[in-house]
Amino acid sequence: MTLHLPDAHGTLRAYEPRTDPLALGPGSAFTSRTVFSAAHVVADPYADTTPDSPAAVDWDATLAFRRHLWSHGLGVAEAMDTAQRGMGLDWAGAAELIRRSAAEARACGGRIACGVGTDQLTATAATTLAEVRAAYEEQLAVVEESGAQAILMASRALAATAKGPEDYLEVYGHLLRQAAEPVILHWLGPMFDPALEGYWGSSDLDAATGTFLEVIAAHPDKVDGIKVSLLDARREVDLRRRLPQGVRCYTGDDFHYPELIAGDEQGFSHALLGIFDPLGPLAAEAVRVLDTGNTEGFRALLDPTVALSRHLFRAPTRYYKTGVVFLAWLAGHQDHFSMVGGLQSARSLPHLARAYELADGLGLFPDPKRAEERMRTLLSLYGVDQ
Repeated sequence: MTLHLPDAHGTLRAYEPRTDPLALGPGSAFTSRTVFSAAHVVADPYADTTPDSPAAVDWDATLAFRRHLWSHGLGVAEAMDTAQRGMGLDWAGAAELIRRSAAEARACGGRIACGVGTDQLTATAATTLAEVRAAYEEQLAVVEESGAQAILMASRALAATAKGPEDYLEVYGHLLRQAAEPVILHWLGPMFDPALEGYWGSSDLDAATGTFLEVIAAHPDKVDGIKVSLLDARREVDLRRRLPQGVRCYTGDDFHYPELIAGDEQGFSHALLGIFDPLGPLAAEAVRVLDTGNTEGFRALLDPTVALSRHLFRAPTRYYKTGVVFLAWLAGHQDHFSMVGGLQSARSLPHLARAYELADGLGLFPDPKRAEERMRTLLSLYGVDQ
C-alpha cells in the first residue's frame, strides 16, 4: 500500500514500498580487506531513565546484533561513537559493553576491536596530561584484559588539555610503548565531535597530519593501522600513501567509502565504518565480490548505498546514530525505536522518512512489510494521516 511521506517543506509525497528484500545470507570472513562495522547499542525501553542518567542497555538485543554482524563475516568495532560513547553511554556502560561483547566474540569466533578513550575524565582548567594519560591507561587495561584489539580514540580531555603537538607526541608515545599488541589509531574530525577541533595540536589539517604521522613513524611496530574520519577522500588517500610499510588505513569516511575501499594503483583502504551497521549484509556481499578481483561488481553493489549514508551523516553529523538505530528498528533487529540519552528525538520526521525510503529502495529490510508497518506506526504517532 502507498505510504505518504513528509518532506522538509511540509508536503507529503507518495511512496510505494518495496515488496522483496535482497537475498543476502551469512558468509565467511573476507580475504582482500579487513572490515569492521561500528555497532550501535540497543536501549532498554522499559528503564525509567532521563537523558542525563546512566544508560540502560538491553544486553540481549545488543549482543544479538553483534552476532548478526559476525555471521556476515564483518568484524565489530565496539564502544565507538556509533555506540553513543560520550552521547548517552558513559565509561561504566562502555566498559561493560566491552567485556560482554569481547566474551561473545570469543564464543562466536568473531573479530572485535574496542575503543579506548578518556571519557571517565571531565577536563577542567586544572586537568594535567598525566591525568589524561592515566585515564587512557585505565581503559586500555580493560580492553586488553578482555582479549580485544585496542582502538586508541581521540580524546576530548586531551584536546582540551594539550598545549601543542608535543603533548600529543608524549601521550600517544607513552601509550604505544606500553600497548601489548598493535593498536588502531583513530582520528575523529570535529564534524563528528566539535570538542575535537584542533586535534594533534593544530586546526591546520596539514600540520595535524604531520604530527599524526610522526606518532606512527616513532612506533610503527605498535600501530596496526589508522582510522581516519575526516570526510575528505583526497586527504585520506594522501595520508594512506604516506604510511609506513605494514600500517593499514581503515577508512572512516562515510561519504566516499566505495572508492576508498576499492583503491587505486597505489593502494587501498580497509574499513571501520558506522554506515556498515545498517549496511552489514550488503556491505559484506560487496566485499566478497571484491575478494574475487571484481572491482566493478563491488562498486555496482556499494555505490548506490552512498546516498543513504550521506543522508544519515548529514550535518550535524554527530546525530547520525539516530538514523542508524531507526533503521535497525525497521529491519527487525530491535522491537522499539528508543535510544540511550533519548537521542531518538535528534532527527526530524522528514529526515527519518527519507532514510526509510532510501533504505527500502536498497532492499535492506529483511521483511519489507514489517518495515512498512513500523514506518506507518511512526507516521501515525506524529499525526501524519495515511
